[in-house]
Amino acid sequence: MSLFHLETLPPIERGPDGSLPRMTGRQRQRAVTLIRKLCSACDNGNCLYLDDGEEVPCPQTLSYSVCCKFFRWVLLKDKAGEDLETEVFGRDAAKRCAICGKTFLPGSNRALYCADCRVIAQRRQKAEYAKRHRVESRKIEQQSP
Repeated sequence: MSLFHLETLPPIERGPDGSLPRMTGRQRQRAVTLIRKLCSACDNGNCLYLDDGEEVPCPQTLSYSVCCKFFRWVLLKDKAGEDLETEVFGRDAAKRCAICGKTFLPGSNRALYCADCRVIAQRRQKAEYAKRHRVESRKIEQQSP
C-alpha cells in the first residue's frame, strides 16, 4: 500500500554536472527534524516507501544530498519547510526579510519582505501615507481664508 504516489512527483532538480543539491550540516539537521515531525512515510527512522518486507533506514536522514522526492516536493513545500527550501534551492536569489529575517525567494529585485510580512508592511505603509495626507490637507485648509 502506498501512502502517496511518488511516481506523480517531478524529479529532483540537478546541477549542471548532474549532481543532486547538497545541504550544509545545519541544513541537514533541520531536514532530519522536519522529516521526523512531518513525514508520513518515516516510521522510527525507517522509510515506509522503501520497505519491502524488512526495515530500510530513511536515506534522506543519512544523506547531505536531497535524494527523496517526497522530502523535496511535499515536506519542503510545507509551511514549516519553506525556509529550508529557500536556503537549499534558492541560494543565489534568496533574500532575508527586513521584518522577520526569514529567507525568501523574491519576485523582483526590489522585494524586501517575505509573503507573510508583505501584507503587514503594505498596511503599515498605507496607514503612514494616509496619516501624512490628512496632516497636509489640514494645513492647506488652515491656510485658505
